[in-house]
Amino acid sequence: MSDSAKSATVLSSAGTGLAITDPTGFAKLGAQLPTLATILAQSLETLALPLTDSQQRTLLLYLDQLLLWNKAYNLTAITDPVEALIKHVVDCLAIIAHLPAGSLLDIGTGAGLPAVIIAICQPERHCTALDSNKKKIRFIKQISSELGLTNMTPIASRIEEHDGQYDVVTSRAFASLIDFVDAAQPRLANGGRLCAMKGKAPTEEEIQALAPYWQIDTVKLVVPRLDESRHLIELSAKTV
Repeated sequence: MSDSAKSATVLSSAGTGLAITDPTGFAKLGAQLPTLATILAQSLETLALPLTDSQQRTLLLYLDQLLLWNKAYNLTAITDPVEALIKHVVDCLAIIAHLPAGSLLDIGTGAGLPAVIIAICQPERHCTALDSNKKKIRFIKQISSELGLTNMTPIASRIEEHDGQYDVVTSRAFASLIDFVDAAQPRLANGGRLCAMKGKAPTEEEIQALAPYWQIDTVKLVVPRLDESRHLIELSAKTV
């Protein structure tokens, strides 16, 4: 039995609809689609994150377009589909269950990570993807239209020049936790929460600098198939 046939068998036995692996609309993933769909389905099961077949297919279509347009928009240094699925899509999926409800702003979103992933998984939440790189925002506008993400607003702007208040403000691989808090705090609604995706947990120096003003909760994330440190740092303003 070929690897693709084995993957399709695992996918079927996992209870995932074969519509996910229909190659129609995929330009880049090709023969790897069954394998990628299996990895995604198994990762979702590990994360206890129930997504419909349609949502899973949409995540794979996003990955397909990310890799297809990568050179034109300089979206990612990762070109292998399996590695990109794990290090981009599954990595972002690991935070979904930990996000509080409400409108969301993703600062420095790049190719839409995690904003697009969140918008696909939580269609009831409005997501704003913010980045100063106009080419990357053009990609997000294009992919949001193609995927029918009516809950996504891509904006090309620096955070310092952006207005608005949001219940949740996220970032992925922002320069430093303190810099993120300084930049994001003006955009946070009362009672809102900052959520920073980080590799390592905050340093004692960062905690001491932020502790007088912020309640800090560090969530150690386990990302399926990724043997690297991952944390979600959640901060809520302390009442004076």
